[in-house]
Amino acid sequence: MASWKQKYEPLGLDAAGIEDAITAVGSFILKANELLQVIDSSMKNFKAFFRWLYVAMLRMTEDHVLPELNKMTQKDITFVAEFLTEHFNEAPDLYNRKGKYFNVERVGQYLKDEDDDLVSPPNTEGNQWYDFLQNSSHLKESPLLFPYYPRKSLHFVKRRMENIIDQCLQKPADVIGKSMNQAICIPLYKDTRSEDSARRLYKFPFLWNNKTSNLHYLLFTILEDSLYKMCILRRPTDISQSVSNGLIAVKFGSFTYATTEKVRRSTYSCLDAQFYDDETVTVVLRDAVGREGRDRLLVQLPLSSVYSREDCAEYQFTGTYSARLDEQRTAIPTRTMHFEKHWRLLESMKAQYVAGNGFRKVSCVLSSNLRHVRVFEMDIDDEWELDESSDEDEEAAAKPVKIKEEVLSESEAENPSADAADLAPEMVVKVEKLDPELDP
Repeated sequence: MASWKQKYEPLGLDAAGIEDAITAVGSFILKANELLQVIDSSMKNFKAFFRWLYVAMLRMTEDHVLPELNKMTQKDITFVAEFLTEHFNEAPDLYNRKGKYFNVERVGQYLKDEDDDLVSPPNTEGNQWYDFLQNSSHLKESPLLFPYYPRKSLHFVKRRMENIIDQCLQKPADVIGKSMNQAICIPLYKDTRSEDSARRLYKFPFLWNNKTSNLHYLLFTILEDSLYKMCILRRPTDISQSVSNGLIAVKFGSFTYATTEKVRRSTYSCLDAQFYDDETVTVVLRDAVGREGRDRLLVQLPLSSVYSREDCAEYQFTGTYSARLDEQRTAIPTRTMHFEKHWRLLESMKAQYVAGNGFRKVSCVLSSNLRHVRVFEMDIDDEWELDESSDEDEEAAAKPVKIKEEVLSESEAENPSADAADLAPEMVVKVEKLDPELDP
């Protein structure tokens, strides 16, 4: 595009700047690959060294050494030697740094956001390719090779890349920005930009563009109004057009079990919501009176039930879009939704965030401590079985589970009294096939 000056030069694209940005990205990729190699090498050397050290300790204490621990290949001996060489060699260049006479850490130095050189840069001695490049003046100056910074951290190379990309896009941003005019402005809320504010007015603002119907959608909640309402704002992309039910609030009333006629009423607050596709919104709800570990629900909300043509006149916004919406809470119409299907209980998980992809037929739910993920396949054509259960049985045991197959079944029971920092550091991922009740 930048080379096609007759067509794209007015946008402010600069070919030289773009080439610099591509080169900076290449340098970042080289540094990232270097870090991966360091991690791989460190893992192998650590395992071999501590295995050898464990055997040495057993022999010193005259304990029995298992035969499999006694076996060491030439490769294992090489790994141990590399570990001793890399981590316990005296480093004269570190003598002026208090308490840092030995190279004991190789991975963390790449992740430090500092301009200092690496304490333990990679050893390029004996690297034939590196020596070949250093001895070739033509290759040194070749624009086809990405520059390499062997003594710099990954953060340093990343910052450099970001600065070059920002400079490359600054002029196009200014040119394009000056050519645009504001067509409409709807004030939603006042952002104090202060951490001392009592609480945010809005949660999970999510924007969606329906290209088929040429509509913009915005999902949000007004905390001062109610936790139990999710607002949906929609506007046509063509400002000369209008749309009915431009602003409506959705309240989740009750959920009915598919196998019984009983209804368990409760109050549900919206934790997160995203569009699954043009016709469906995926919502994570919290039951205010539900038991711990059984108070989160995953719901597929069809927009066809929200924007019903039969009673659209009853749900018209009576306020004005020129004033802030949080000051007109009573003027926002509210529709209460009741569900017999398109939902499921998320057991043993403090679900907090959701992301859906209608094209891939997948929804992902993330826990509040950001450590547990469940992946649901939303479109299942296989046969499925449903266990019969009553409403009383649910209180004593569990709601009918309609999962066809569990691919991964790690336990993700969370301790409600434990802090997120005290939990296990690993990420637990569950992949589950969802029942047809959740098909949009």
